[in-house]
Amino acid sequence: MNWFAPRRAGRLGGACLCILTAAAAAPAGAQGPAPPEVKITANAGFVNASGNTEITTLSGDQRIEFRPAGTGWTFAQFLGAVYGRTNGETSANRLKGGARIQHVVGERLSAFLSAEYERNRFAGIKRRFEEAVGLTVAVVQETRTQFELEMGASLSQQLDLSDSSNVFVSARTAAEFKQLLTEAAYLQQMVEILPSLELAEDVRVNTETALVAPLSKRFAIKLSYAIRYDNLPEPGFRPTDRVFTSGLQMTL
Repeated sequence: MNWFAPRRAGRLGGACLCILTAAAAAPAGAQGPAPPEVKITANAGFVNASGNTEITTLSGDQRIEFRPAGTGWTFAQFLGAVYGRTNGETSANRLKGGARIQHVVGERLSAFLSAEYERNRFAGIKRRFEEAVGLTVAVVQETRTQFELEMGASLSQQLDLSDSSNVFVSARTAAEFKQLLTEAAYLQQMVEILPSLELAEDVRVNTETALVAPLSKRFAIKLSYAIRYDNLPEPGFRPTDRVFTSGLQMTL
């Protein structure tokens, strides 16, 4: 009689059990990298009135944010336009778009680089390219409240309607505040100040106040009021533009 056979069989069975357990656990431990985070937001608004006054206004914008998981990088692209006609004549025609790259360099600190293009003939701007670089500080990072500050500089290349070109450097300070009012509705305030480093009186200020109220998981009503102020506007144009828009927002 072989007294060692049961022991060998027991050892062999135990080894097989360990191999099967490891094989079963391997897929759970060998999962691939987390998928990147992609957020797409689009807004659209339309107003049409006829009778004593004929007014048609169309506004829209879109934004795409792409964040590869675990890298600290954020890539963003945006495009927005406002077009209006009053009594059969074009009274508003503004186009603005750009891209931005941002990377986390500290617990609350990020560095960014951006480039923008703008056309606004009703403000005297035939075209303007603007590149900016700077730092973003997350001052408040709470569940319901977020507040960020940005500091840096920008370089602008502008061509006015008379084909006169101008290249200038500006300092840049910006702030963005977001407050959740409910689980999905929120209030957002953005301010951007661009004082020229060449002419003390050449200061631009851009602000936008927005209120977003959800209709469903993907759709919401958005009300926004934007002010664009140029202390040294193009000759023959006013320094302040105000735009109030209301429309539908879609988030994917």
